[in-house]
Amino acid sequence: MTELAVHTRALTRKFGDLTAVDHIDLDIPRGQIYGFLGPNGSGKTTIIRMLCGLLTPTSGEAAILGLNVPEQAEALRQKIGYMTQKFSLYDDLTVEENMHFIAKIYGLSRGKAKERISSLLDHYSLTAMRNRRSGAMSGGQRQRLALATATIHEPTMLFLDEPTSAVDPENRRDFWEKLFDLSDQGTTILVSTHYMDEAERCHQLAILDLGKLKIQGTPKDLMDKLEKRVIEIEGANLRQVKDRVVHLPQVQSAAQQGLKLRVLFRPNTENPSDYLKQNLSGEQLSIAPTRPSLEDVFVAATSGDNA
Repeated sequence: MTELAVHTRALTRKFGDLTAVDHIDLDIPRGQIYGFLGPNGSGKTTIIRMLCGLLTPTSGEAAILGLNVPEQAEALRQKIGYMTQKFSLYDDLTVEENMHFIAKIYGLSRGKAKERISSLLDHYSLTAMRNRRSGAMSGGQRQRLALATATIHEPTMLFLDEPTSAVDPENRRDFWEKLFDLSDQGTTILVSTHYMDEAERCHQLAILDLGKLKIQGTPKDLMDKLEKRVIEIEGANLRQVKDRVVHLPQVQSAAQQGLKLRVLFRPNTENPSDYLKQNLSGEQLSIAPTRPSLEDVFVAATSGDNA
């Protein structure tokens, strides 16, 4: 059996009458990139804060890298890195000053800190701006600095809470290349995201909604489970066609993408293409099955029907 980096059972967190995280079970193997995909309020940040030992669960159990949290949270902190959604370093310190400050917090010796900082400045293309104040950096540069400092003590596991929400697509792509470098070196990474393209990069993925874990697995397996449930329609007057389609009882959702209308059917619908052709007779339309996307998986999981 693959050794687990994260193991939780019935992990729950309530804030008064609000259940922010509702009986979550997770088994995350070491060395993988595991993603949380979900809308605001789905519980992603609350789960991460509990797993880091920053927030006490209301009930349930969690073990991270073999340590129980929150009981062994202090011992865990030396083994994990945490990159928050909001840039949390000091704007009035330089790149190098911020890195020295974080190295001191983690107890690195002066020699080790100097060695790690030099290596990270080079790896994250920050050497030329080592004396620049972080408040004067671009979003992509600040993101690289935040990742560098989160890994300065060479953690075994890294928690990233929507780390790319404020950067452009090119910087997001480069950031993910760095994550795969870390994963290849054996670091386990748990990352939350809003972006479908990022979620599809993960080794495994959990979709969360209203504090519940709706579905999890590899992105490919999750998409394969929707095989034959997604149909594309091409033709004229797609907005009018959509108005008709969304009221059909077997249709779970419909959304236009470019010159095509993408239709997701409810589970156990037989012959979705024939069903549409019968209900759209008289229209000059091309109707054919298509490969499910991760967006289809997300909609199926969060719109009230089992995926």
